[in-house]
Amino acid sequence: MSLFDAELAETLASSGPLAARLRPRGLDEVVGQRHLLAEGSPLRRLVEGGGTTSVVLWGPPGTGKTTLAHIVSRATRRRFRELSAVTAGVKDVRAVVDEARETLSMSGVRTVLFIDEVHRFTRTQQDALLPSVERGWVTLVAATTENPFFCVVSPLLSRSLLLTLEPLTDADIAELAERAVTDPRGYGGRLVLAEEAREHLVRVAGGDARRALTALEAGAEAALAAAGPNAAGPNAAGPNAAGPNAAGPNAAGPDEAGPVRLELDLLERAVDRAAVRYDREGDQHYDVVSAFIKSMRGGDVDAALHYLARMLEAGEDPRFVARRMIILASEDVGMADPGALGVAVSAAQALELVGLPEARLALAQAVIHLTLAPKSNAVITALDAATADIRSGRVGPVPPHLRDAHYRGAARLGHGERYRYPHDHPDGVVRQQYAPDVLAGSDYYHPTGHGFEQRAGERLLRLRGVLRGQPPDPPADTSG
Repeated sequence: MSLFDAELAETLASSGPLAARLRPRGLDEVVGQRHLLAEGSPLRRLVEGGGTTSVVLWGPPGTGKTTLAHIVSRATRRRFRELSAVTAGVKDVRAVVDEARETLSMSGVRTVLFIDEVHRFTRTQQDALLPSVERGWVTLVAATTENPFFCVVSPLLSRSLLLTLEPLTDADIAELAERAVTDPRGYGGRLVLAEEAREHLVRVAGGDARRALTALEAGAEAALAAAGPNAAGPNAAGPNAAGPNAAGPNAAGPDEAGPVRLELDLLERAVDRAAVRYDREGDQHYDVVSAFIKSMRGGDVDAALHYLARMLEAGEDPRFVARRMIILASEDVGMADPGALGVAVSAAQALELVGLPEARLALAQAVIHLTLAPKSNAVITALDAATADIRSGRVGPVPPHLRDAHYRGAARLGHGERYRYPHDHPDGVVRQQYAPDVLAGSDYYHPTGHGFEQRAGERLLRLRGVLRGQPPDPPADTSG
């Protein structure tokens, strides 16, 4: 982009995609990111005070990184240059820097250099920016979706202000959709969103403003086309916007011209993504996750994968899904497959490290493992039984030989006397009472014969026999 020309930008914005037409012209029009826009915040001071601090914008796609870069350049009346790290090289960077230095010395006008996807720049390319940033020849605004502490060189990062952008909330997306249908740069009131269509748009967006506006534009074009040739007349606010005489099956009659109504079914077809009937705070939330858990518990891997995909497509918090799987690994699999808990925890960690959409594969792998694993509820049954005894008052004192004997005076109290150290015995286990007297002989853990728990049960019988001085039953004679 050459010398920033506001009029040219306005012309391009009025005829471009909906997301470009609605790009905020100032900080007050920005939706979301309230933590960055408060009075006195570094970003607002940069825009309103014309500071020279360079900025690294870190956040997911569609959260406003490019928008903020344009606002910085426009508000400070500076030249604006934009480079993409995908296509630009060191030569391009140096050309912009040389031009910025010359312009600053000739006219005193500073340059804002916006670099999108700066994480794709090599170290050499990033190092080429250092002198110009340090000496104030350019105000760098760099955008990245990757963690800048890993992808931006330390000298450049230390000379820049790091601003973290958050995914837009559902309320932010809804506000953006409302602005799109009412703002003259959008559809100027010639289109109205049905409530179900609005909810679906919010789900489809997933916190991404660009995705929301792209989906809305696809649905709006379909609705306006279905409404007839008069729906998008010469007085439309933008391309394909509804005209004043909109008519059609979803609009008012010829004598009562009104806005075209965008319904859910039309929006679904336009974005080629069916709305998932799912309320993250209502019955569907609890019903679907209940079916998810019960499908894994019951061994139906296909149903479990269906409910996993259904929750992820509906925008359910994937961390909630991962937590439910960790619980199931102990509650319903337990010692029948001791590795299941590690698989579930690893999937949760992969989600934190990688994020969606890639981490859905780790979640699916964990779902398959948990569903196919042998099942046992002996862990939760054992813990519940022990808890019930405690709550009923069966809490005796710790046997004296198990008490702490490391402090002065413990020996006079008899603490630690007659304790038998298991490692001093060949089998690593010795007859000895560990439970309080009131609970001696209580059995909480009752292993099943499923998976690894069958072997665990055999060892349990031997251990209990030694600890209690009760020899285990002799193995059955299988010789025939």
